[in-house]
Amino acid sequence: MTAEAREAGADQEPAAGRGPSRPSAAGGGEERPLDIALLTYKGNPFCGGQGVYVRHLSRELARLGHRVEVIGSQPYPVLDEGLAGLTLTELPSLDLYRQPDPFRTPKRDEYRDWVDALEVATMWTGGFPEPLTFSLRARRHLRARRGEFDVVHDNQTLGYGLLGDIGAPLVTTIHHPITVDRQLELDAADGWKRRCSVRRWYAFTRMQKRVARRLPSVLTVSGSSRQEIVDHLGVRDERVHVVHIGADTDLFAPNPAVAEVPGRIVTTSSADVPLKGLVFLVEALAKVRAEHPAAHLVVVGKRPAEGPVAQAIERYGLEGAVDFVKGISDAELVDLIRSAEVACVPSLYEGFSLPAAEAMATGTPLVATTGGAIPEVAGRDGETCLAVPPGDAGALAAGLSRLLADPALRARLGRAGRERVLDRFTWARAAQGTVAHYREAIARSAGPRRAEAPSPGRSAAPASVAGVSSESRATC
Repeated sequence: MTAEAREAGADQEPAAGRGPSRPSAAGGGEERPLDIALLTYKGNPFCGGQGVYVRHLSRELARLGHRVEVIGSQPYPVLDEGLAGLTLTELPSLDLYRQPDPFRTPKRDEYRDWVDALEVATMWTGGFPEPLTFSLRARRHLRARRGEFDVVHDNQTLGYGLLGDIGAPLVTTIHHPITVDRQLELDAADGWKRRCSVRRWYAFTRMQKRVARRLPSVLTVSGSSRQEIVDHLGVRDERVHVVHIGADTDLFAPNPAVAEVPGRIVTTSSADVPLKGLVFLVEALAKVRAEHPAAHLVVVGKRPAEGPVAQAIERYGLEGAVDFVKGISDAELVDLIRSAEVACVPSLYEGFSLPAAEAMATGTPLVATTGGAIPEVAGRDGETCLAVPPGDAGALAAGLSRLLADPALRARLGRAGRERVLDRFTWARAAQGTVAHYREAIARSAGPRRAEAPSPGRSAAPASVAGVSSESRATC
């Protein structure tokens, strides 16, 4: 059991015959474990925050004694192994964006039904089909398995297929409105052709707005995202609830045995996504190196072959001072962060910022912008981080230089940052808060499908052996 689980009180005695019994999330009494369908149209934990969310939330829900079936499409979720009650069901798409052949045209024998045809047609017209087509496949799958789940938890699919009767009450997580990403990409677009392309790609956000307004229960990860959901998507204020997510504080923890590398700055970034602000950090690094020649940047992400970041690296002569790493293990990532003198989050906007929480959990001092919800995570300037305005390379450079020059300040901010994460941002707390909203959703519906009986036919196999294809569970 992790420190998070112990902290959350997850070590109570199990009730006889039905697995661990937990206190009611609403307070008082004992309530049975839930059967949860957790949906994710993209689940790879190495390709963005949604995959990280599914992996860690599903683990902590299982540790609380609930039965969690993650239902996902390519890239498939990677779940923690060895946990009873945590399983994976694959609900395959045509995987049109897979490497090394993105935007591929499927062979004739790959088509299974009209949803596949819709997926290809949307791609051919410059749109992004996966939220809609996954929701349609998920609807068919869930309705075929009516009665097996107490609650369905959708991880930001927001597709038409999830409206109406899907066989169980629906709770939806919206990390932040994708309309924010759309506007930032439009602002950064060069020329009318590029703007038209961005609008076509983000056409699915019209669907997500319509769906979001009809959702009975929306969870989000920060107060900033909550306000954006109300303002941008038009969701009624009383339907949106904040459940903070967090870091794996056992994994992301200080280790004095890992030596700091002088001048090392670490960031996590999708290189040419304007929202991530990496180009401003590259510019800041050029300024920092005038005062600290050993300063260098390690980016956890894919090296861009062209675009603003690649151009900035060339323009400032930083080819030997900026490294990109990808595909590393969790342990390698943690050691990389530990080895840095400074971690940096240069984003223009974040709905939460897991990289900030994870860096702080390791005790690595943080320089972060005030974009979106980052201040909610990183805390006050000078107390738990150094905070700078988003999009300001000069301010970033000043913060980085200040920390690189002051070991005592680095040590103080590192300690305070970890304490903040332990106090506020753990996955065990996130799981507890999420379960409270599951039970509220069930209570608003016709009630749970049964009183205490265990699920017929539900497997408690560990995630490592539970990846069953959708064809064997329900016809797509």
